[in-house]
Amino acid sequence: MAAVRQAACRRVLEKCGLEQILEALKLLLSPGEGSGSNSLQITKHDVLLATLKSNLSALEDKFLKDPHWKILKLLRDEIANEAEWPQDSVDVTWHFTSQTLLLLLCLKETMLHLAADFNPGKPNPKTPETAPALSPDTLSISQQKTVQSVLQFVVTLGVCPYLVPGVGVSLRYRTEFGAVVQDVVCLSAAPSATRRLYTSCRVLLSVAQHASLGSLVFCRHFGDIAAGLCQLGFCPSKRSPLSPEEEVLTEEERALSRKALRDILDQVYQPLAVRELLILQGGPPQSCSEGKMQVRCRAPAWLRRLCGQLLSERLMRPSGVQAVVRGILEGAGAGAAGGSDAEATAADWKKCDLIAKILASCPQQSLSPEDYYRDICPQILDLFHFQDKLTARQFQRVATTTFVTMSREQPQLAAKYLLQPVLAPLHRCLSTTEIPESDMVPGTILVTEEQLSRCIEDIYKVYVVGNEPLSVLVDSLLPVLGVLFSLYCFTKQGVSHIRSLCQEILLWILGRLERKKAIASLKGFAGLDKSVPSLHSLCHFRAATQGGIMITIKEAVCDEDEDEALYQKVSSEQCRVEHLGGLLSHCQECGLTGDFFIFCLKELTHVAVENETELKMKSFSNKNLLELEQHQTLLVEGQERKLLVLQLVALLCEKMSEQIFTNITQVVDFVAATLQRACASLVHQAESTVESQTLSMSMGLVAVMLGGAVQLKSSDFAVLKQLLPPLEKVSSTYPDPVIQELAADLRITISTHGAFSTGAVSVAAQSTLNKKDPEGKREEQQQTSYKKYSDMSHSHHEPQQSHVASHEGREPSTIANQKSGSVTTEELQEALLSAYDPQIPTRAAALRTLSRWIEQREAKVLDVQEKLLKIFLENLEHEDTFVYLSAIQGDMVSKYREPLIHTFLRGTRDPDSAHRASSLSNLGELCQRLDFMLGSVVHEVTACLIAVAKTDHEVQVRRAAIHVIVLLLRGLSQKATEVLRDVLKDLYCLLKHVVCLEPDDVARLHAQLALEELDEIMRNFLFPPQKLEKKITVLP
Repeated sequence: MAAVRQAACRRVLEKCGLEQILEALKLLLSPGEGSGSNSLQITKHDVLLATLKSNLSALEDKFLKDPHWKILKLLRDEIANEAEWPQDSVDVTWHFTSQTLLLLLCLKETMLHLAADFNPGKPNPKTPETAPALSPDTLSISQQKTVQSVLQFVVTLGVCPYLVPGVGVSLRYRTEFGAVVQDVVCLSAAPSATRRLYTSCRVLLSVAQHASLGSLVFCRHFGDIAAGLCQLGFCPSKRSPLSPEEEVLTEEERALSRKALRDILDQVYQPLAVRELLILQGGPPQSCSEGKMQVRCRAPAWLRRLCGQLLSERLMRPSGVQAVVRGILEGAGAGAAGGSDAEATAADWKKCDLIAKILASCPQQSLSPEDYYRDICPQILDLFHFQDKLTARQFQRVATTTFVTMSREQPQLAAKYLLQPVLAPLHRCLSTTEIPESDMVPGTILVTEEQLSRCIEDIYKVYVVGNEPLSVLVDSLLPVLGVLFSLYCFTKQGVSHIRSLCQEILLWILGRLERKKAIASLKGFAGLDKSVPSLHSLCHFRAATQGGIMITIKEAVCDEDEDEALYQKVSSEQCRVEHLGGLLSHCQECGLTGDFFIFCLKELTHVAVENETELKMKSFSNKNLLELEQHQTLLVEGQERKLLVLQLVALLCEKMSEQIFTNITQVVDFVAATLQRACASLVHQAESTVESQTLSMSMGLVAVMLGGAVQLKSSDFAVLKQLLPPLEKVSSTYPDPVIQELAADLRITISTHGAFSTGAVSVAAQSTLNKKDPEGKREEQQQTSYKKYSDMSHSHHEPQQSHVASHEGREPSTIANQKSGSVTTEELQEALLSAYDPQIPTRAAALRTLSRWIEQREAKVLDVQEKLLKIFLENLEHEDTFVYLSAIQGDMVSKYREPLIHTFLRGTRDPDSAHRASSLSNLGELCQRLDFMLGSVVHEVTACLIAVAKTDHEVQVRRAAIHVIVLLLRGLSQKATEVLRDVLKDLYCLLKHVVCLEPDDVARLHAQLALEELDEIMRNFLFPPQKLEKKITVLP
């Protein structure tokens, strides 16, 4: 009998078409007469019921009276006979729903039959551009809209009204029509609500078995169907006895519902499944049409537990982390690929925190937290590497927040499964790592370009962007800081996109480390501490083909290349020190630069007083060759360390500003280091003028603090008391009686907490301020720095003029602060007399004051400019650097530009190579100061430099010519693109020629430095730094 029915159904399907089924569905959805303007007095409920009845009657009349619909009626009847669910009911809404479900099943069966019989045939090779034939089961756009409307009615009438409160979103809180449907459904009529829900869900799942219909079903109605299956399969039954008319699902039907739920969860787009499960678990309140916020019923406990379990299962699947992240972010309005609200979502850190907490929590389904982290952490790391910009920004923020949250909650597991994979490329080339023999072949790539770039970018995102100085994060990064600094130095040799990332990472970690660990890391960077892990001796960085950097095994060094290798080693160490200075220039505010400078000063003290005779062997008779070699190695290492310390101190003194010290403790440490070095020099009888001047300056600095420039507290005096022992030693052993007296007075002032202070302390304070700034230009800046030491606001320091007058007599500092146009004849005479004063500070201050007056174009001063020139020339012969350097600052090049340039250009043709080199050196200094005044002679200068650099036979002259270009670019800086715009290309070609063909290493080095200066200038010109400026316009 079943076979006969199947054969009959097959014959009916062969004759039935999609158009008739879709026309029947349209007939069911027609508005009807009850919704016209003449029925405004009828309630909405009556209109809906009347429309449903009218459409059902119209459909039946069509089946009975229209012969063309006979085949569709036969198909519907066949499917209705096979159906095992009740179709008739006194409730019009269910009767309408059941008829609509039957027509949807007819549509599905017809589409399956059409697709099975479709044979597109082979494509014609003569017309390959012809589009392939469409399958006959393909729905047009209008037909898809019809099916979508039908599905909306089925879900609204057959699923949503039968969900218990708290399961899904109630119809009342969706639309006004939903509220009407909820009221017209008759739950007391047969079949029961549970049976109706079960029937609707099963039929919709059956319809969804067709691919195109399934996409229409799940695209908009997945959440409602999933809610219905959750209720059917997992809702606990009532404990009270059931009434006779109440129907309950069998256990088999409940099991089928549970299986169907898991099947559709696996079938649909996973972020959609995650989003709908989150809504089922408990979403935000929904707004109704009246604009009032309606409070949703809280999801029942069984549903919350079920959704949590299902969400955990989604998370544990392959790519489950991405599905969870997309589900939450896309549900927030971000869209599949970012969407219009992507920026708002990316900025919403609360959602990122929510996702991070979800991902960091180990679900109950996992065997252990370690198993969970082992499966999840690789997926979290993958979130860092999305290419789409908008999606990548969201995912990276989620990954960063999750990374930090996991590191906080499970530091050991995070270190093993997150930090180790991220830092693995750097650990692979550490000096403490044993490289496998298979990888020790020269040229072997240990870390590829992609791996290194991804490693640095991930570190930046976790540490700098995350900005959480957790101990596990800091401790994990500490061992690879040496490799990071080496990479940073390599990136400074050219253009690299990871240079700024390396710098930001190093600055971040140095600012978060304990001060002792930070100083130890800086010692390793500088090469003072060989125990700090660094780049493996067999590894080096190389430029990669795609513009990045890779790490490879070094080539073996031949005997002929030993000199070149030594040169490379020395130049590399020098560059490291310079790059370290550049890095420290960004660390002044946090005080790290000051602490490292004090450490270098203490090391300098050891270098200054080290008795080399103790290192020399007293007897060679008892030493074998091995011991002699070891001793010689120690001596060489000691000398290298001394030179390195001196280089560091010189670099820091040159590059750091006067605000290097940020608190009184640092100032006291600096003074203590200076006093100790002075005492040590006295013990070894190594006193020098430099030591004496440094000692005077440091003691004067203490006098400035005690003299009132800083508001000292009792805690500050406790710090100052550590100066008492060295001051006592200086006061008793130093040969200069003035310094002895000052040291004794400072001891008294510190011991009495400033209650008693002699005049010598005030005089020393004023003298120090005058020496530091005889022109009076930086007084306000100095006072600002002193405020930083005391952390309290303080007015400008007013020196005690009476003490100054009684101690030093006439001092030009009293006129240093005069404004332009206010110089009197008496003040000018005083400055001229002070220029011949035997006291070095007084003479230097006078020279600088006269220089400033010349720059300000003072009338009285310009009248005696010939006399001033004679004074400056005489002081150029002075033996003290403080004097002749002050004399050099009378800038007269603007007036004598033409004769100077022609003199130096003629000097480049002198037969004596020394004269040619000297002329080029002077030409470089002159061009460096002329700036825009270089004018038309730039072509002559360029032609001269090109000719000399390419044709001169003396290496010293060629070096000088290239050095002129270095000075020219360095002096002009960003103005080079304007001043040298006509010859910039010629200079670049010359530098490239020297780098490629010049045999002299020093000349090539100068050319490379000039190219670096030019590279920096052009990058700043092409990519100027972005500045945030606020402009205020005053309207008339």
